[in-house]
Amino acid sequence: MNRPRILTLLLVVLAVLVCGGRSFAEPRKDRCVILASIDGLANFYLDEAKSDVPVMRRLAATGARAEGGMICAFPTVTWPSHTTLATGATPARHGVVGNSYFDRSTGKTVPLILDRILDKEQTVQVPTIYDAAHRAGLKTAAVCWPASREAKSLDWTVPDMFEADAWPKYGTASWLEELRREGWPVDKQNAWCNMAGGGVLRDWLYARMVRQLLQKHQPNLILLHLVEPDHVQHAQGPRSAEAYWVASYADDRVRDLVEAIAASPLAGKTTLFVVGDHGFFPVDYEIRPNVVLRKLGLIRGSGSGETRTAFCMAEGGACAVYIVDRDRREPIARQLRGELGKLEGIEAVIEAQDFARVGQPTFEQNPRAADLWLAASSGYAFSEASDGDQPVVKRKTPSGTHGYLPDQPDMVAACVVHGPGIEAGTRLGKIRAIDIAPTIARILGVELPTAEGRPLEKLIK
Repeated sequence: MNRPRILTLLLVVLAVLVCGGRSFAEPRKDRCVILASIDGLANFYLDEAKSDVPVMRRLAATGARAEGGMICAFPTVTWPSHTTLATGATPARHGVVGNSYFDRSTGKTVPLILDRILDKEQTVQVPTIYDAAHRAGLKTAAVCWPASREAKSLDWTVPDMFEADAWPKYGTASWLEELRREGWPVDKQNAWCNMAGGGVLRDWLYARMVRQLLQKHQPNLILLHLVEPDHVQHAQGPRSAEAYWVASYADDRVRDLVEAIAASPLAGKTTLFVVGDHGFFPVDYEIRPNVVLRKLGLIRGSGSGETRTAFCMAEGGACAVYIVDRDRREPIARQLRGELGKLEGIEAVIEAQDFARVGQPTFEQNPRAADLWLAASSGYAFSEASDGDQPVVKRKTPSGTHGYLPDQPDMVAACVVHGPGIEAGTRLGKIRAIDIAPTIARILGVELPTAEGRPLEKLIK
């Protein structure tokens, strides 16, 4: 057989394999990846002199860091951001449009945050990285990971929920019983969730649950959500004395993970991602767009007799505007675009034709989608209050929040990665949250074709 015919035959065989859908990924059962999200860990905390975060800085020096930060999902709030981290997709594709959405048919807000009502399959509309890993035969775990209630592809799990029966009902029963036998206070979860400062105790426990997983079960993928930095910055604001303390406290929990990895059977074969899910802005003023809607007659009455032709649902530094009357959608949208755009503290009014730019779906793509999005400037946050005459009021005490447009310096999250094959001092520049899941997929040798991001090649060798 001559060379041209051999070449042709090889190309035909290759085409058959590709077209036949054969996977060229090989699941890595000898590897582990931990994705540790620290809620509210802004990128600037890794650079500022007041931040006492030696463990994260050492991981960056001996591993990799996105020195320009990580751009998260819009709105930059917990449930959309974590779902983007887990799927590599924007809210336009994964469907978690906010911490909540407004149901036009009932006129009520439906919370997605804390998985109060919906299971994972009802919330997340594309495969997650743990779905892909489980499908490939790898072992998966999640500790306090948002939008994971009743996730069938998690072998060990406890959800991010507050109710007293949440962990017994939705957690992995055999694992919880194992932890109880070992003396870990897993039955304190509900009490700590409802206690001021309880996030400190929760994060301490969550880190040790990961350690137990590494020692006893060796999952190939662990997703961990640490919560306390978010709580403190909401109450005290970013760059406060308390915020710098909680950054140091979070660094201690990262130290727990590093020590647990070193003592695990997969030491030397584990990659640790430490990421934030958003940054933080200080807040001095409150924007109340529903006051404007009431003046325009789009909200009438009060209490159980209140009727809404339109409604503004607050997401911290973002606000989703829903128009209930679909027959009048266009004129109402034009009216609100003009009226709300004039308010003090409004950074941007985003119309449906521009939703793709911020990764949000339109109503035609997803009935949970808003008709307009508002973004506030730093120093301002949204409220759903509709009483009174003033649409912008000064808060009695300063605080902090997130939700704002994600590409602003103080809103980008931190990202540090350490593991085998990563050269010391690797600089990743500015990355996107949608890049995390496809990178993990490549490390574990699994496929995640629905991801919109790209693998970070500097982390894969």
